[in-house]
Order: sequence, then C-alpha cells, then structure tokens
Amino acid sequence: MNRPIPQCPVRLGEPCSLCVPGAHGPEDCGLVWLVMNDPDLREQLSELRREALAAG
Repeated sequence: MNRPIPQCPVRLGEPCSLCVPGAHGPEDCGLVWLVMNDPDLREQLSELRREALAAG
C-alpha cells in the first residue's frame, strides 16, 4: 500500500525532505514551527500561497 508523501508547508509544491535533523515530517519540523509562530513570516508565506494560487 502506498503511503501519502507529506508536502512541505514552507517550500510550496515540494515534498517534505526532512531537511531539519530529527524531524519526522512537517508535524515536528523546527523550520515549520518557526515560520508558523512568527507573524511576519506567516504573513509572507500566506502571500506566497495566494500568489501561487493566482498563478494556477
């Protein structure tokens, strides 16, 4: 049975490559945690997502 490949919430459109040592996926990635808990970075990521959706 194929398991789904988790997508990186920070690097849009890319699978989670476990780039942070000790991470098992986006759910415990330090980079994802930092971005999601910093209001400025989170807003920048939201803007990137809006642009990506608009571009199709």
